[in-house]
This record gives sequence, structure tokens and C-alpha cells, in this order.
Amino acid sequence: MTVGVVRGAGVRRFAAGMVLGAFVLAGQACGGGGLFGREYEYEEEIYLKVDGSATVVVNTSLAALSALRGAPSFDDGDAGVDRDAVRKFFQSPVSEVTRVSRPWERHGRKFVQVRVDTADIRSLSKAVPFAWSAYGFTPRGETVTFVQAMGPSVLPNAKGPWQGDELVAVRLHVPAKIQFHNAPSKQVERGNIVSWEQPLKDRLAGQPLRVEVRMERNSILAWTLTIFGASAAAAAILFAGVIWWVRRKGRPATA
Repeated sequence: MTVGVVRGAGVRRFAAGMVLGAFVLAGQACGGGGLFGREYEYEEEIYLKVDGSATVVVNTSLAALSALRGAPSFDDGDAGVDRDAVRKFFQSPVSEVTRVSRPWERHGRKFVQVRVDTADIRSLSKAVPFAWSAYGFTPRGETVTFVQAMGPSVLPNAKGPWQGDELVAVRLHVPAKIQFHNAPSKQVERGNIVSWEQPLKDRLAGQPLRVEVRMERNSILAWTLTIFGASAAAAAILFAGVIWWVRRKGRPATA
């Protein structure tokens, strides 16, 4: 009976874990804030590294991608989305496409997520999908300043299936401690994420969007690993000392 109860509890924990995992995956697939966050018609998530390389994740509706970036139609109707064509659109000598997601729908519009790696964020403007932005990555002393100045869309004031309340966002994941940022919210999420939002109608009208962050040059991950390594070394020394003391105390006294 006890074994049955334990097994039942284990099954329940496993099922709960599966449900939680499903929610997390669904949130990632939905893009623009997931199930419980804000919804974005177009979103760039930039995972910046201290050496200037970056991964950029774009979550966008096909309609916004066409209006903002002049992309051709990737809609295959009932067949879904031509993901190979999406990959070719984002691929360039300065951008390596590592993933094009399966499409999803929201408000009757098809969305897709594209993951891109770049060795130098400053060169990303040479890729057509990111050509509307000028990127700066400037080391100075113990700090680095990152700037993204986003210019006008390819098809200004393009008409689309808009309701009027759609949002565009840039979300920057910073690898080091932030000293300054110009996000209107004044907030830093989860310690290292800063967000900028703009109404889609303003983005289509060419309203400027400037992202600026000044951070330390030392990576948070490197500092964390250093602390962890030092703690592990201290624990090992303490453990060895305890073993030595126990063995010494256990020796019989000599005449």
C-alpha cells in the first residue's frame, strides 16, 4: 500500500512537471510574451555577449515582416508557411540562421520565430532583415556601450490587418551588470533584461527607436563561475581538513 502511494505521488509530480514544461514551451512558441505576458506583432530579442557576438530571435507575424522589412509573402495557405524561404530571407554572410519555427496563429494572422547568430552585432545591419538598424558596440575602459538606432520601415504606413493596438518590441538580454539604460520603463527584468516598446503604427510611421545600454565588461556568467569555483575549492579544503582531523584523533596514543 505504501509503495502504491509513493508511486502515485511520483506519477502526480511527473504529470505536474510535464504540464509546467508544456506551458513553458507554449510560451516560447507564442513569442512576444508567451501565454501570460504581452503580445507583440514584431519582436527582436537580442542575446548579447561581452565579445560583441549575439543571437537575435525574431518573433513576427508574416504581415508585419512584409510591412516593416519588405519581405515577400511566405504564406503557403493551407500548407502553412514556406520556412525554407524564411530561412533564405534571414540568411546572409553576417547572419547564420539556426532555427525557423513551425508557424502559429494569433488573431487570424500567421506568426513565425527565427533564430539568428552573428559573430559581430555591429555588422548585422548588412543583413537585409536588420538593415533598418545601426548597431554600436563600443568598449571603453571597464564598460561597454551598446546602441541600436532603428530607422523607418521598408513600407511606411503600410495597410494591414491591424486592429490599432499592436506593439513592436526590442528586448535586450545583457551578459553583464548594467550601469545605465534608456528604456522608458526604467525597469530591468530578472536582473539583465531591458525592454523597449513602440506602437506598430508609430513604427510604420517611421518614429525613431533608440536602444542604449552601458554595461560592465565582465560577464555575469564568468563572475558566477569564479565564485562557484572558489566556493567549491574552499569546501574541498574544509572537507580534507575534517578527514585529516578525524584520522588523527582516531590514532592510538604512543608510549
